[in-house]
Amino acid sequence: MKIFNSIIITICLLLLSACSTSNESEGWNDLSGSFDAWNQMGDGNWRIEDGLFVVDSGTGQLVTKQSFANFQIQLEFWTDEGANSGIFIRASDPKNITDTNAYEVNIFDTRPDQTYRTGGVVNHAAPSEIINTPNQWNTYDITADGDKFTVILNGVTTAEFIDDTHSSGPFTLQCAGGTLKFRNVRVREL
Repeated sequence: MKIFNSIIITICLLLLSACSTSNESEGWNDLSGSFDAWNQMGDGNWRIEDGLFVVDSGTGQLVTKQSFANFQIQLEFWTDEGANSGIFIRASDPKNITDTNAYEVNIFDTRPDQTYRTGGVVNHAAPSEIINTPNQWNTYDITADGDKFTVILNGVTTAEFIDDTHSSGPFTLQCAGGTLKFRNVRVREL
């Protein structure tokens, strides 16, 4: 029985090692826990608390120093009720980011015009489902591959569209009101 348990433990360790190696070989770049890969724009009081990006006053963006064309972003976010945020991708003007010079994957459950609320992409795709996100951890999986875009919120595909307006640029974490937290922010180029 002792030998059997040792074999099982060895197999589990090998599987864990293979998963870890596979994740690294898939090209994921972890951007969490440090401002090294980011520029701060605006007056948001961004800080790192226990490895989380946290902001609760001011407005602005954390903007990646690197530009991306075809990529996949995965991250987790937490907001309080009424918070306004978003993930801007392929920003063509990193010093003045808007929903017209980038794609804005919205985080704004209480948006007055609910057309492009959380899960939608402003000016491009309304969310296919209403998913309320305040006061809990949520996941975003965002893929931009050529002119094809897919947004998955908490495991549900909420937006898919085709557009070729913006071809490359950095991505951002936005603060436009409320308390926001981001963790496990990672990106890989396709």
